[in-house]
Amino acid sequence: MTTVLLRNWWALALRGVLAILLGVAVVVLPGVTLAALVVLFGAYALVDGVLAIIAGVRAAERHERWWSPVLKGLAGIAAGVVTFVQPALTALALLYLIGGWGIVTGILEIVAAVHLHRAHGEWLLVLNGVLSVLFGLLVILWPGAGLLTLLWMLGAYTIFFGVLLVALAVRLRSHHHRQSSAVA
Repeated sequence: MTTVLLRNWWALALRGVLAILLGVAVVVLPGVTLAALVVLFGAYALVDGVLAIIAGVRAAERHERWWSPVLKGLAGIAAGVVTFVQPALTALALLYLIGGWGIVTGILEIVAAVHLHRAHGEWLLVLNGVLSVLFGLLVILWPGAGLLTLLWMLGAYTIFFGVLLVALAVRLRSHHHRQSSAVA
């Protein structure tokens, strides 16, 4: 794992830059960001539902199991319709999803940090993981704080997350170059 991170430091840097850009967009345009997320989810759910029903119909034509994709399709279409009819409900569900994502990714970042050696800056990944878990818990425990505030929190968190990833990438890059020089 350490060798992979050292060789692919640029991927961490790219992830960090993209996170910073996303965070800036969320802070500058929170209403647009929320509306876009809700609309994208609704559109995806509808299209996915229709395609699953088509797969179920084709399976039925071949006398194969058809009911599972049809049920999945109906659920997708229902989720899409609910998204467009009740966007606030969808936004709240999305809020819980983001909170859960923060907790899970934070835990996984802490686990990844355990595999890094102290000299490679694992403390940055631990800090990132702890902040991710705290962010996820805050979002889930206080949804009434307002979606706008939570979007700003998401933007600030994403910017900070990106800065930490870029810092880690810079440390890994310098270590990788030292290691490459020593081999040569």
